[in-house]
Parts: sequence; structure tokens; C-alpha cells
Amino acid sequence: MITTNTIFKNIRKASLIAFSSIALISCSDDDDTPEAVNEEEVITTVIVKLTPEAGGTAVTLMSKDNDGADGPDAPVVTVENLAANTTYNGTITLLNETDSPAEDITLEVKEEGDEHQFFYTVSGAISGTEYTDMDENGNPVGLEFKVTTGDAGAATLRVTLRHEPKKPNDGTTADAGGATDVEQTFSLTVE
Repeated sequence: MITTNTIFKNIRKASLIAFSSIALISCSDDDDTPEAVNEEEVITTVIVKLTPEAGGTAVTLMSKDNDGADGPDAPVVTVENLAANTTYNGTITLLNETDSPAEDITLEVKEEGDEHQFFYTVSGAISGTEYTDMDENGNPVGLEFKVTTGDAGAATLRVTLRHEPKKPNDGTTADAGGATDVEQTFSLTVE
């Protein structure tokens, strides 16, 4: 025999289940898609090509780190001498040679220009650098740049790629922040 007490218990159970279901549905986040994670690029090879503005033979600077930045082996760095009192148009190519065929990371940096910036630090017989490419917001990227040499002597050119730097910035890594994707110092002779 069904009593009034049993009916009320069943109604109360059904109401609790319905209320709980409604509460769970109304509290759920409609956007269940996880935010995409943009992982750091693996860069094993940095190639800097410098072509004299006035014509002449291009110079190539290369750093190749086959076991990656975190591996125990130091990168193999090759350089060519620069001419004194010359302005060079520079380009950078970045490769991940752990993949076969090698992956050209340069394309990704270009596509994500607003999230990347190269910084150039010079000393000695290099008098300065200048950005010649910009991202969609008019801020420098640095895949294309100019290098100007002074009188003959020793010089260094440090190339640093920062991921997610503050833009605009004062042109230094200290102000820009972000994470370093790759950094290489080239010791050069200007003759």
C-alpha cells in the first residue's frame, strides 16, 4: 500500500534530483574548449646573412647547436669578417634541425611578429643596428635589420630572440621582458 508519506518522499527525491541537475547545468562553463598553448620553438640553427648595401659579397654568421639549447654540447659558431665603414642589410633564418627535413622557424616568428622581437647588442667596431621590419602594430620584429661597422677592429654582435616581449619597449631586453627563445653572441673581426 502506498502511503501519503511514501509519495512525499518520492516527490522530495525527484525534486532534489531535478534541482541538482539544474544547478549543475547552470553552473557549467559554456566554453569547454581549452586555451591553446603556444609552446616555445626548438631552434638549433641561427643564420645571419649580411649583404653590403653598396654591393659586394655577403657575409654569413651561423650558430648550430645540434643537441638544442639545453643539451650538453656548445653550439658550433662560424663567422666571416666584415668590412670596415660599411652598412649591411641583414636577415635571420631560424631552423629546427632536429626534424627531418629541417623546420623553418623563421616563418612562425614572422607570422607571430607581434609576439616576437629580436634584440641586437653590439660592441667594438660595430657602431649600430636598425630594425627594417615591423609587426602588424608598427613595432619592430628584427628578422630584417641593418648593421653598420666603424673602423677596423674586433666587434661582437649578440642576437637575442624574445617571445612575448612588451611592445613597444625601449629596445633593451631588460625593458622588454618575455622569454628568450634563442641567444647567440658572434665574435667578429672588422677589417
